[in-house]
Amino acid sequence: MSSERARPVLPGTGTTDYARYMRTDALLALQRNPDEWVHPDELLFQITHQGHELLLKAAAHGLARAVTEIEARHPAVAQLLVDRATLTIRLLTDQLQLLRTISPAVFRQIRAVLGHGSGLESPGWRDLRQQTRTANTAFLALLDSSPVDLPQIYEDHAAAPLHRLAEALISLDEAIARWRSDHHTLAIRMLGDHAHGTQGTPVTALARLASQRFFPRLWEIRALITTDCPPGLSGHAAT
Repeated sequence: MSSERARPVLPGTGTTDYARYMRTDALLALQRNPDEWVHPDELLFQITHQGHELLLKAAAHGLARAVTEIEARHPAVAQLLVDRATLTIRLLTDQLQLLRTISPAVFRQIRAVLGHGSGLESPGWRDLRQQTRTANTAFLALLDSSPVDLPQIYEDHAAAPLHRLAEALISLDEAIARWRSDHHTLAIRMLGDHAHGTQGTPVTALARLASQRFFPRLWEIRALITTDCPPGLSGHAAT
């Protein structure tokens, strides 16, 4: 590579264009310094959570774009964006494996410097949760304006784009539930069954959260399809 091609041309303070575009100087300075650590594993703990926040931000941004496409009646485009958000959540779940390498004794030391900080305060999770609820509202509005109802999109080939979008939303819900479930088992691994979080929330509350559904109509329709549907009950009437 010539020296001319290696010379940075982007604005910023980094010594390379990669550093300037990725803002690596700022990014790599966001972690606590070694002289602040209570244990060397604190670096892994902090980076894993910071990575979570970045991926949650990406997932929420993708879902916001998907909502725009749903509202524009572009279900196929929305499906691709929902699929991407689902993959992002699966990556988050895989990242939790890193935290399983931290022993409970070491985590006890790290936990002592967290103050009242809690994952429940995660801005990335807050935004993802809001965008997921918005996506549910947008999908139901799209369905209400469609010539087919919810049972029909699982039976009528003409409704294939809506069917694929519905299944993409179900997969997203599954991915979030698995992420929450793995977080629950991780908390038990670190703290035990009867422990409480830094803000006093019992670990058992995480199990209840894992059972929540963001797209309840899409789950309920399965029961309607596989059992006799009571008179007057349709996909539009289910709540």
